[in-house]
Amino acid sequence: MVKIAVGMGRKGAVMGLRLRGALAMFVLGGAGGCIPASPGYDPLPPAPPVAAPDTPPATKPQGDGVTALPSPPPAWEARRVVANARTIPEGSYLVRPGDTLRGIANTTGAGSEAIARANLLPAPFTIRSGQRLTIPGGRYHTVHEGETGIAIARAYGVDWSRIVTANGLNEPYILRTGQRILIPGDAMPRSAAERAAAFRLDIDDILTGGEPAIKPNEKPAVAVTSPRRVLPSTAAVTAPTTTPGTFAWPVDGRLYKRFGAGASGERNDGIKIAVPMDTPIGAAADGTVAYVGSGVPGLGGVVIVRHGGGLTTVYGHASQLLVQRGQAVKKGQKIALSGDSGFADRPMVHFEMRSGRTPVDPLTRLPRR
Repeated sequence: MVKIAVGMGRKGAVMGLRLRGALAMFVLGGAGGCIPASPGYDPLPPAPPVAAPDTPPATKPQGDGVTALPSPPPAWEARRVVANARTIPEGSYLVRPGDTLRGIANTTGAGSEAIARANLLPAPFTIRSGQRLTIPGGRYHTVHEGETGIAIARAYGVDWSRIVTANGLNEPYILRTGQRILIPGDAMPRSAAERAAAFRLDIDDILTGGEPAIKPNEKPAVAVTSPRRVLPSTAAVTAPTTTPGTFAWPVDGRLYKRFGAGASGERNDGIKIAVPMDTPIGAAADGTVAYVGSGVPGLGGVVIVRHGGGLTTVYGHASQLLVQRGQAVKKGQKIALSGDSGFADRPMVHFEMRSGRTPVDPLTRLPRR
């Protein structure tokens, strides 16, 4: 069994566990860019890219006798992103015989998806000769292989959720090489130090911007069944297709905090279950591991599992993480051990469920006890 130790946050105790490396600086930023000259579209002068330090490699836990495999860095650290979005003005285009939406996008510099949305073109996005299309202006970033939404957002100093909304992105949130995505107009590239200081990973980022871009006709990788077969960070992982019938409690313990606003006004997107230290945490349903790490502020050791039907479960405050990204897990399978990592004030499990991007009360989906 693979065990990746996660640092403990209670009273500063180390508990003999190895701290998995913190998320590293990972993106390169620059500004500007230009598009090929075409009628009605004036190129902007380019600005030089700004270099950032190399991304440090992931470290292998050492020293306390707990076996571990080298854990690859998160997918958003695997490919550097240069903020070289190309700016085009709003305009129109008269469709000629033989034109395709992709070809028009290449001519104008806008994204084909953005053109389709601006002109209310339904799939399969058929256009006809003589049709006049609106070309939405803005700054468009061309996606390169291996880039993730998280890395792109950090390169421009803008929340990824804003880019998701601006581009109407939806499941499975896998970008494709050559795709042009619109960057919100007030987003400005930052220095490497500013990006590092601003880096605050959240669960929504992971679910919608954590998969690396792949080639247009490439299929995502199939989930693996063993934690010892680790998928590379550059592999996008296919999402499960079977919707779970029922969910199981991840641990048997005392309900400590409920879903929703607390007494002091803070919002809890899940429930917290008090349990003894190192209680086995089971997957609530069959699924595929989307994230393993300690990069979500406050939650300490975290496992995120995707299920079919757009459902996701989150398991936080773990002391040890026993699975790998891209691993298929079964309902009840042990995926972590409970702890008091992150902002926990006692050993517990933070358990969260999401439908799409929306947190839902787990008690509405779990068996009544």
